[in-house]
Amino acid sequence: MRLYHGSIMTVHKPVISRCRSKTDFGKGFYTTTSREQAEKWAHIKKHREGNNEETRAIVSVYEFDETLLNSERYNTMHFDGATAGWLDFVVGNRRGETAHAYDIVMGPVANDKLYATISLYESGVLDAPAAIEQLKTHQLFDQLSFHSPDACSLLTFIESFEV
Repeated sequence: MRLYHGSIMTVHKPVISRCRSKTDFGKGFYTTTSREQAEKWAHIKKHREGNNEETRAIVSVYEFDETLLNSERYNTMHFDGATAGWLDFVVGNRRGETAHAYDIVMGPVANDKLYATISLYESGVLDAPAAIEQLKTHQLFDQLSFHSPDACSLLTFIESFEV
């Protein structure tokens, strides 16, 4: 399986301690099977850094053996689309309230376009079924996040390129 990571630098070997917390699936190294999504993230990160001439939008490319998602050696979680379980997991992680021991988590990206719906769910304006119905109207990209050094070592760096 080919995976992409958008950043402002080439990432040969992901290091969990350098990753942000309070993200969709918690502190981890995030990838996607969508080159388009990774390119968007690289541009977003470049803009966050001030969008100056020295800052570059970079996509790092990895190979990953997807059969390891079903290996008993790794504690994995796979969300099949926007479900109530996924919604609660994302909200809990973004609030810093969810602690998990997963090595790898796979599921939809709760990107900025989905933020309004997730905020309405968090505040109790929408219940889970209503929020999920609204989320279904958006294109949901996938993300595969790695939460342990052992899981990160499963990524084989292929190349990086500037976008």
